[in-house]
Amino acid sequence: MTFYKRHIILGFLAFAGCIAGMTGCTKLDITPVSSLTPANFPQTPAQFIAAAGPIYTKFRGGPDRSYWITANIAADENVMVARGGNWFDGGIYAAINLHTYDQDNSLILNNWTWGFGTISTCNQVLSLFSTVAESTAKAQTVAEIKTMRAMSYFYMMDLYGNIPVSKTFGDTTNLATQSRAQVFAFIESELLEQIPNLSTTVNATTYGRPTKYLAYAILAKMYINATYYVGTDRNADAVKMCDNIISSGKYALDADYLGMFKPNNGPQIKDFIFAVPFDNVQALGQYYARFTMHPALRAKYSMPYSPAGPIYSYSSYYALYTDSKDIRRKQYLTGKQYTYAGVPITVTTTNKGLDDNYSGPNPTGTVVHQLEFTPDIVWRNNATFDIGNDELANEQGYRNIKFYPDSTSTVRDQSNDLPMFRYADILLTKAEAILRGAAATNGETALSLVNTVRARAQASALTAVTLPVILDERGRELAMEMWRRNDLIRFGQYEKPWGIKTNADPQRRIFPIPKSEIQLNPKLVQNPGY
Repeated sequence: MTFYKRHIILGFLAFAGCIAGMTGCTKLDITPVSSLTPANFPQTPAQFIAAAGPIYTKFRGGPDRSYWITANIAADENVMVARGGNWFDGGIYAAINLHTYDQDNSLILNNWTWGFGTISTCNQVLSLFSTVAESTAKAQTVAEIKTMRAMSYFYMMDLYGNIPVSKTFGDTTNLATQSRAQVFAFIESELLEQIPNLSTTVNATTYGRPTKYLAYAILAKMYINATYYVGTDRNADAVKMCDNIISSGKYALDADYLGMFKPNNGPQIKDFIFAVPFDNVQALGQYYARFTMHPALRAKYSMPYSPAGPIYSYSSYYALYTDSKDIRRKQYLTGKQYTYAGVPITVTTTNKGLDDNYSGPNPTGTVVHQLEFTPDIVWRNNATFDIGNDELANEQGYRNIKFYPDSTSTVRDQSNDLPMFRYADILLTKAEAILRGAAATNGETALSLVNTVRARAQASALTAVTLPVILDERGRELAMEMWRRNDLIRFGQYEKPWGIKTNADPQRRIFPIPKSEIQLNPKLVQNPGY
């Protein structure tokens, strides 16, 4: 890990023991436990940043696992299969992909806890700051905390629709469900209010923290989805927010697309507007390669553990990459696998271990088989989401390794930072907003914006662009980055079939409020259809 990444993470961790973050919006009346006293309240900018550290630690707990998995398997992009009962886990992953989830699904509960736990921690830190003398450093840090809180509300609104909004730690009077329109209005006003106090500096000193441009990016996402969220066309506002980012000159499309997601990424990446820093020693929890890699690839990628690889990519999603020159295709492992020296990677097993359907005379006979990822996923038992546990089943489905294995790690944790908002996404969002009726600005058309993104990927320029083309380009550019569900909903494609999914209920566009949260907070109202 670079010096800058380690410095950033250690800064966030400095006060991690000072503030005990809460876990849910239903527990806002718990007395804060803190070792902060008037004698050691933060005064310098560095001290304010460190004092806000528990917020970033709490926020990291969603993208590291539950939210990343949910967002990546809820759509037509990936699936977490069960193999002979392994990874079935009571059907929680299958339900997300099949859209049969209910209020008892633990992934849905984990996401709720992540978002509202971060919100509660923000409120707690803000309450501790209330007696600190006013200063420029305090004003900026408070704006950053409120932006983190607004971003958390954005994710919760996107996932659950109608949710409670609380702005004060210990407040038990605002725990009732509010409409999505009310939540949208709160997030919008909160972000607009914070922008004047947020920094315009984009370098290692602000990496992993909110800047003005993160606020603009969140607003751009809200406005491009506003027709779905609140029934109002805000595409012109989406263009305005995108232009605020583009015209700043602070961001660019890094030449090395694949390199942006490797373990040594960090503040040097010009495409990242906001990223969650991870480290294989100091900031644990990111081990995406464990979910997509095959055990036989361990040696090639110098992995210190044997990966399990239950997340497969649908072949129909990989088919989006129609241009053979598109370097984004290289984030996928397809077909026969070889070492870097060109030697076939093999798996030694038995005839029966290779194929459970083997019925020949020598089921225990040894066979050496070259690892080969095949496009199709074949379920043997739909009820248990089981594709079998033989070697051929383990090689079904293409594998995405965008978040490249960390060969410097001694454990399964990786140091690849996770971008939540990227400049390329902003360019595509502006292009989409123009196609949806907003006026083009600054000489940029929907076609020119899309071709700018494609040029970085070394894909051929398009001669025309439509909304379906935008959706496909977003799929190519943002694979494994947790936006596909959001995109499909906005484009009216979330109800389409994929894999063995047939559920077309539009009420599945939002997740149920977890039953345990309703039991804790009777003021919550369950979403329709659950």
